[in-house]
Amino acid sequence: MYQKKGGYEPYTMAPSGVRSNIVFQKIERDRTIVNNMASPSWKNTYSLSPELISQLEEAENKMESMEINEAEEILLSMISTDPNCIPALNVLGHLNGRHLSDFEIAIEYYEKVLILEPENAWARDERRRYRRYLDYD
Repeated sequence: MYQKKGGYEPYTMAPSGVRSNIVFQKIERDRTIVNNMASPSWKNTYSLSPELISQLEEAENKMESMEINEAEEILLSMISTDPNCIPALNVLGHLNGRHLSDFEIAIEYYEKVLILEPENAWARDERRRYRRYLDYD
């Protein structure tokens, strides 16, 4: 009689030999498709250079790891070279509102975005939210 050598082996009704079963073939095919998929593509609406995209991603990563000062430095350098960089202005608004609780500054950044792009729903909604926060005081 075969005796297991230890470790967890889940109970399964699946055949233990060569996986020629159609279900296993479909699972393997789907796993291959998922593993070969590229990250989601998105439209570079603002025609950002690869360098700016890299800086923006770095700033967002710094924010996620709570390195707020470093993220702010990156974003401020981005708008010093291009004061109309809408993605950087949006992220600065987010950084000031969410992470620094400086709602007035967040509103200012979102207003700059709305001057450049009046139909920007994200900036409009975030500005509205932070204005409400100011009204609570």
